[in-house]
Amino acid sequence: MSPQSLRRSLLAGLASLALVTTACTVDDGGSTSAEGGKPANANVPAWCGSKQVTLGLADGFGDNNWRKVTTAEAKAEVAKCPSVTSFTYTDGQGNTQKAISDIQGLVAKGTQAIVVFPDAGQAVLPALRSAYKAGVVTVPYRVNPGGTPGQDYDAFVSTNFEQAGVLWGQWLVKALGGKGKVLNLGGPAANSQSLDEYKGMQSVLKDHPGIQFVGNTPYEVTNWDAAQTQRVITAALAKNPEIDAITTDFGAALASSFSAFTSAGRKIPAIATEDANQLACNWQQQKDAGNPFQLFTVSSQNAMSRLAIDVAVAKATGGVVPKDLVYPQSAFEDSISGQPHPVTCDKELPSDAFVSSSLSKADQTAALK
Repeated sequence: MSPQSLRRSLLAGLASLALVTTACTVDDGGSTSAEGGKPANANVPAWCGSKQVTLGLADGFGDNNWRKVTTAEAKAEVAKCPSVTSFTYTDGQGNTQKAISDIQGLVAKGTQAIVVFPDAGQAVLPALRSAYKAGVVTVPYRVNPGGTPGQDYDAFVSTNFEQAGVLWGQWLVKALGGKGKVLNLGGPAANSQSLDEYKGMQSVLKDHPGIQFVGNTPYEVTNWDAAQTQRVITAALAKNPEIDAITTDFGAALASSFSAFTSAGRKIPAIATEDANQLACNWQQQKDAGNPFQLFTVSSQNAMSRLAIDVAVAKATGGVVPKDLVYPQSAFEDSISGQPHPVTCDKELPSDAFVSSSLSKADQTAALK
């Protein structure tokens, strides 16, 4: 599909998305803000100001289920603000040069605000800086591109990935009884999310020397890709006779690799990750088949894209900028304690959906088709 056709398609869907989207879990701005602004009117969120703007979302990689749901969350959030007159989505396809070119292309076509998922980290910083210097409201989110807000881009919407690692580490101590071998899987090489998660785990596990990492550290590179994850798992099983737990920031991809354990004649170890419906359903299937394993998840945070949209739109339209630019980490499922939720397979959702998403089941199903 051409960029023009994609843009028309996205715009056509905004009105319907606005009607069916469930309430957002992030703050709509409220009465406090990091900087001045006012909503366009009383019927729209505070972050939606009165100035009309064009908006783009430049994704470094869009072709997995997490990105599809996260993008749908962003589109649904855009639909709440009538001041956004057009919306363009680009997919860098995991290619750093294309991701850079996509950002440059949005600037060249006159897009007034851009939200960026900078998968390649600091490699895209010059493109972000160039967009910002050209007067485009530029808001990277989730993966740290380096640089400084106010100098290289307008704002960075972050989350505390170290805290996710802390939660995983604390659970590993409980699940393993203080002793075992852990294989850690991450995304692309040198991405800030996976590095911070490892750092968070280390802050806990340094006091538990009986728990040790195997394989490449800080993490095995999977590029957040299911096929690559299966290759990594297969190789790790061949090299390591003992793997008592796996940590990963993409649970859905790991669930697709369970066949590798069967092929190797190995039991699925304890897993700490982000939630995924497929993972929860596979957990239930394994339990029912007499092959239980322990599972802990944090929220997959698909709705984080909404906060990034809120910030960019507020800054571009003169709305109220959300005060907190850090999207909170939170535990989601724990097979041991059942708190805050037991492991939950939702059979009304597709297997590649996320139970923690704020989208309605209908919208999430549509996004994954």
